[in-house]
Amino acid sequence: ASDVYQRQPDARLLAGGTDLLVDLKTGRVAARHLVSLNRIEELRGISETPVGLRIGALTTVAALGRSVPVRERYRPILDAALQMAAAQVRNLATVGGNISSAVPCADLPPILTVMHGKVTLWSPEGEREVPLESFFTGPRSTVRGDDEILTAVHVPEMPPRFGAAYARFAQRDGNAIAVASVAASMLLAENGTVKEARVVLGAVAPVPKFVPEAGETLIGRLPEEDSFQAAAVIARDAAEPITDLRGSVGFRRDLVEVLTRRALQSALERAKEVRA
Repeated sequence: ASDVYQRQPDARLLAGGTDLLVDLKTGRVAARHLVSLNRIEELRGISETPVGLRIGALTTVAALGRSVPVRERYRPILDAALQMAAAQVRNLATVGGNISSAVPCADLPPILTVMHGKVTLWSPEGEREVPLESFFTGPRSTVRGDDEILTAVHVPEMPPRFGAAYARFAQRDGNAIAVASVAASMLLAENGTVKEARVVLGAVAPVPKFVPEAGETLIGRLPEEDSFQAAAVIARDAAEPITDLRGSVGFRRDLVEVLTRRALQSALERAKEVRA
């Protein structure tokens, strides 16, 4: 880490390199020095803590997919991990890199955000935790300082009657990036109404966009098609898409509406599951 500070502002941290090396080759970013993090074993691994799941920043996306705790008790994360890119990329891409690169179409930030995920940032002055909905400030821009390293992601334990899901649309299978994506979570009250709901949009705004109003419209209501549609319309209107080769503004807004309904329905089904 000291190498990074000594060589600032011309140094960049290197993890899996699936984003950074491409950006360097295309000239999107410039750096005279690359400082690899790969020998820091403390940044790897997935473990359960008394309050939830800890994912080391250097944990690969492929390792997420193989993790027993993730598969058994944090399955919504798999919705994003197993759909991301191709197997070769998942074997190299890291969880910390997918988050800290702050690419608007990244798959992990939306689902981790609706699951109340936080990141730990370390610097010589100490550590701080940042909720993911507050971490991103713009395309490829975050609150992480030049002297900070993202060391871990924390996901709290999912309570009873809680479910989350991630839905995405891409132009083809394989390594296609998302044209639009939506993550949703839902906590049901004992009477079956919605106690809490969260909706986050991906690939349709400068940052993974948390839409509080979409979740708030569900609170106190039965989780039914009409209420899901109302939330989907709010999410659609909150999207800030652009037109590019992958889709037009109108097409992406329509996708957000459909994907929001799908994610909410899947989250509901999981919230109704009985977990040991």
